Amino acid sequence: MPLPLMPKATAVWLVENTALTFDQIARFCGLHPLEVKGIADGEVFQGIVGLDPVAHGQLTQAELDKAQGNPRYDMKVSESTNPPPRTRSKGPRYTPVSRRQDRPDAIAWLLRNHPELSDAQLCRLIGTTKPTIKAVRDRSHWNSPNIKPVDPVTLGLCTQVELDQAVQKAAERVKSEAPDDDEDFDESTAPETLEALAEAGAGEGEAEGEDEGWAG
Repeated sequence: MPLPLMPKATAVWLVENTALTFDQIARFCGLHPLEVKGIADGEVFQGIVGLDPVAHGQLTQAELDKAQGNPRYDMKVSESTNPPPRTRSKGPRYTPVSRRQDRPDAIAWLLRNHPELSDAQLCRLIGTTKPTIKAVRDRSHWNSPNIKPVDPVTLGLCTQVELDQAVQKAAERVKSEAPDDDEDFDESTAPETLEALAEAGAGEGEAEGEDEGWAG
């Protein structure tokens, strides 16, 4: 069965605004009933803003009313809300207005857990800007006291696959930029060089001895 476009945010709204059972919400959003119960208990998906599926055309009011009147009824997602997937063009990701307030939290999480990611990667991954990243990093962001690191996947700003791919690419870049052991080799400490210096020192000592004997 097709799922709503933002299942976690939709589940949050349904928990807060309807009389649906946990099982109904779980089946509609593709979640486990315990996850839905966790939403109701405030244990999971904290900070996620609820998304009204009726207002966004993902569910008809008639379908919602029918489900609330029958705990065994499974709601169906409106077909028009599930367009075929399309390849995203290059450039920063578009972030819905309802999600933009979560980006500083996602940036803080990424900076703490994946410092190997470049600013450009962060911009593409969660649709932010370099000035915002800099502000979060040096704590000059206007909302710094309230920023709390939150996984961007949980916030719905990117998928786990996209995050894993970015981390892997960053790790490969860091590895390629690491200095080669041969580049750190200092010829002045090579055994042959040290041996030559020792011999030179010994020769100077012998020459000094000869000069002292001649002077006497």
